[in-house]
Amino acid sequence: MIGAGFSGVMTALHLLRQPSPVKVVLVERRAPIGLGAAYATDDPAHRLNVRAGNMSAWPDRPDDFVDWLAGRGREVGSGGFATRGDYGRYLQGLLTALAEGPAAVGRLVITPDEITAITRAGQGWTLTCGMGRAFEADAVVLALGNPPPRPPEAIGADLAGSSAYVADPWRWDPAALPPGEGPILLLGTGLTMIDAALSLARTAPGRPLIALSRRGLTPREHQGAPPSPLPDPPSPSLTPVGALAWLRTATERHGWRTAIDALRPATQALWRGWSVRQRGAFLRHARAFWDVHRHRLSPQVAEQAARMRASGELRILAGNLRRADLLEDRTVDVAWRPRGTRETRRLRADLIVNCTGPSADVERSVEPLIASLAGQGLIRADPLRLGLDVGAGHRVLDVQGRAHPTLLAVGPITRGALWEINAVPDIRVQAAEAAAQILRALAPRRA
Repeated sequence: MIGAGFSGVMTALHLLRQPSPVKVVLVERRAPIGLGAAYATDDPAHRLNVRAGNMSAWPDRPDDFVDWLAGRGREVGSGGFATRGDYGRYLQGLLTALAEGPAAVGRLVITPDEITAITRAGQGWTLTCGMGRAFEADAVVLALGNPPPRPPEAIGADLAGSSAYVADPWRWDPAALPPGEGPILLLGTGLTMIDAALSLARTAPGRPLIALSRRGLTPREHQGAPPSPLPDPPSPSLTPVGALAWLRTATERHGWRTAIDALRPATQALWRGWSVRQRGAFLRHARAFWDVHRHRLSPQVAEQAARMRASGELRILAGNLRRADLLEDRTVDVAWRPRGTRETRRLRADLIVNCTGPSADVERSVEPLIASLAGQGLIRADPLRLGLDVGAGHRVLDVQGRAHPTLLAVGPITRGALWEINAVPDIRVQAAEAAAQILRALAPRRA
């Protein structure tokens, strides 16, 4: 199991819950184990974007997380939004409880290391660690989470290698912000930008923050508890045009929040039914609008972000970054073009933070493991470059389109096949399915 964020931990736990004698090696390069990037935060401003009642790690125990919170005096309730740090502690508790229980004795090995290469070895695989050690495995699950953002082409080479540029906000501590009073430019205006802005507001209060994206769209806010039950989802056979018509009708009847929540159970099936051309059209014309309505902010986070915008502490700009260069005084000269104009404007910033989101094109990845797999033809990008190409049972497809029975992928890296696979409610189902697929694939060898 490569990766010990939610995807990897839950796939491992599903394997260990079964009576099969399968041994699980969980490899994670980040510390501490079991958090992943999303939940490795103690900032109380970082909240989940999904209500606590839908964040149980187990599909068959829907109240597990809410009960965990209540048992620790955190009366969030099923309709509330817990902190991401608390969710990380919940996951670590699940892993610890199973690791120390009788079911995992001799069956779970947790390895704090990085896998840099995987090669075929007969019916199985040889994995090479960053420390140089190699070991064999019958099956491998890639649970790699979201890859870091790709540097925009407008970022000059001197800037990219300097302390005035943060390439990945998930691997950066805002407390290490260089001293100064100048503006900080955040590239992107989505959820990652909001998290970075809230952290900076805490560690550098009053520092001017400027966020820039092509459209200047920001995530909308959750409001009230959704109706129960939700309206019936649409038919999974709808075309993109049909799905849009359904969404408009449902919005008129129930409001856009309820309409999108009702669409969710059908989203993966709709995506799988669309052609590559139809998916590409959705990404070009609707993705930005879908993202800000689908992936919403908790009321607490939305309120703080609104206060920052009202006070001028956070400004949102719509436009394109044209060029950003490091100056002799270690500040950054930024040229940008407002949306809908040909005018180039300039601003000066002390720091640029790349909040543009994951760079999912695996064929251009600089991660050693992904580069190794791609170089051997063992993986390929999905047609729209959203992640790995996977087939039935979450099995990875090689460069010829053949499915590996014992090389699987779970989590956001499978977005190209499923689209809606970034949040716990979807990944927890996928993790259970992947574990079942592994056990089926290994059953003949253990008969």
